[in-house]
Amino acid sequence: MGADNQTWVREFILLGLSRDWGTQVSLFVLFVVMYLVTVLGNFLIVLLIRLDSRLHTPMYFFLTNLSLVDVSYATCIVPQMLVHFLAEQKVIPYVSCAAQLFFSLGLGGIEFVLLAVMAYDRYVAVCDPLRYSVIMHGGLCTWLAITSWVSGSVNSLVQTVITFQLPMCSNKFIDQISCELLAVVRLACVDTSSNEIAIMVSSIVLLMSPFLLVLLSYIKIITAILKIRSTEGRKKAFQTCASHLSVVVLCYGMAIVTYIQPRSSPSVLQEKLISLFYAILTPMLNPMIYSVRNKEVKGAWQKLLGQLSGLMSKLAT
Repeated sequence: MGADNQTWVREFILLGLSRDWGTQVSLFVLFVVMYLVTVLGNFLIVLLIRLDSRLHTPMYFFLTNLSLVDVSYATCIVPQMLVHFLAEQKVIPYVSCAAQLFFSLGLGGIEFVLLAVMAYDRYVAVCDPLRYSVIMHGGLCTWLAITSWVSGSVNSLVQTVITFQLPMCSNKFIDQISCELLAVVRLACVDTSSNEIAIMVSSIVLLMSPFLLVLLSYIKIITAILKIRSTEGRKKAFQTCASHLSVVVLCYGMAIVTYIQPRSSPSVLQEKLISLFYAILTPMLNPMIYSVRNKEVKGAWQKLLGQLSGLMSKLAT
């Protein structure tokens, strides 16, 4: 391809989910509600953990990080998508697209590593409960959290730089709800084999490696649970593990299918649904899955509501 055709675009047009006005308005209302629930739910969890000293444990420290990641990820994608639902021209500037790709890819990588860290935390709690506080000390927890944030951010920076160095020629239509990595790479008018290799390598590092750690942790957890003599104890432990493991499989599974084999990726509609899953559904459900069913969190809610009720009664009198 000649050099004259290898120009750089200044903006992109996101095709989104639908071109029908009625459908876009309905989706706008639906996603506004879901986004507000996501933000409120995650921030309430962070606030509750902050206020209740009984929740100042490694498990809830990592949950705080996970909630912050979920809110940030949703905020990176959803507000712009809502604006585009009501806009005639669904344009996103070149720099804004690069920033969105960096933050969404980085936050996604951080979440995958955090899920592995949380699985390790549960492994220590179940398999070595007597030494749990010694092993999962504050220094280690902080180091694990920092490692999660740094690894996801570095990977995202590398992927964003090499992706936006590609000449896009006159291609500016992104058939996605946001500036998603594979969708942007497909716009390039040059060979993208090196980019696809880089995507596969980063997928192995940030998806497969943490997933294998999660898998190993749960194999050991289940082995330890099977040794518990109490039927009731085994039942409670299995229920806790099943909820967490099901979310891990969903989160890792979809990403693995999407990024491990870029050339044989899912259809455009499937990719959009996967993007919606990570941007809307997962951040909204995570507080419920990881916290609402937890007795400690329920107790903390009851204590907080009791205190608020008492305060309101005093103010009323």
